[in-house]
Amino acid sequence: IYSSCGALRLCGCAMKRPLESDAGSSNKHLPGAQRCISDSQWQAFFEQGFVNLGRVIPDELLQRMDGRAVALMKGEVDHGDKLMMQVDPGGAYNNSVASCQQTAGHKGPTMKYRKIGEAGWGLECDDVFRETMTLPVFREMCAELHGAHTDIAVYRAMLFNKPAEGGTDLPWHQDGGDWWGLDRDPLVFVWTAIDAATRQNGCVQVVPGSHRLGLLSRRGHTLSDQTVSRLEVDARAVNVEVDRGETVMMHNFLVHRSGLNPTDKPRRAFSVNYADGRTCLLDPRPVVQPEGKSASMHGFKIPGQRLPTIFKQQLPDF
Repeated sequence: IYSSCGALRLCGCAMKRPLESDAGSSNKHLPGAQRCISDSQWQAFFEQGFVNLGRVIPDELLQRMDGRAVALMKGEVDHGDKLMMQVDPGGAYNNSVASCQQTAGHKGPTMKYRKIGEAGWGLECDDVFRETMTLPVFREMCAELHGAHTDIAVYRAMLFNKPAEGGTDLPWHQDGGDWWGLDRDPLVFVWTAIDAATRQNGCVQVVPGSHRLGLLSRRGHTLSDQTVSRLEVDARAVNVEVDRGETVMMHNFLVHRSGLNPTDKPRRAFSVNYADGRTCLLDPRPVVQPEGKSASMHGFKIPGQRLPTIFKQQLPDF
């Protein structure tokens, strides 16, 4: 696939593989390790584009994630210019919401943050969230999708928050394309519920199997009204309700959205997008249509730079 600026972008695709054995057996990609993800879970992921992995985060670590989320919002832990923090403007998502105060640094003590973390300004800088994103289950996941020979990078690690009686109505979209401005599209992200996500508080909705269509536009990101109509999302969409502490694995090309949170409690989740460790920012940057502007570099400083490594390869050099 070529971006609109002519730079080559490699495209990942949905895969299927035969069933072999259940979770708990030896891991073919990581010798000496026990498998955390079952074949039935992998089959669901490849066929549907998402799967609930269950409570793969230890309870004690989940409690620390919860506390750290509060501490970041209050400013009790401050990562300065290493971390993007955006206060929730609320309402419908549009270009002004996408860019509103998406800058590094604490914006004052409030529980109304919408996003904490973004590409190049992510929660990989925080010890508690970095511990979470480097758990063995996620190393296994990446080795299955990319091979144990490949270093694994992180594109973005972020806290999503739909504040009590607020939140942003995020439209149908996919995660990739010129909007992201990478030389290859990432394949997978994980979404861990710090609070239970329900239909009442704006849980994620998905169109099962839509990842197998690939990216539906060169632009990526939000879908046009015509594409939404063609997908018949009203008839096909399902709610992904998740209990506190559960983690959902999703394909980047899966069409998904989320709604508002009219309840009196927040709906917070930690999301990490992993990528092949050779992934680089495109240089020159692709021109995103219909906006006619270059893809944002977010917190990254150097066009063409590689994404930060989170897992080193597990195979010997020869």
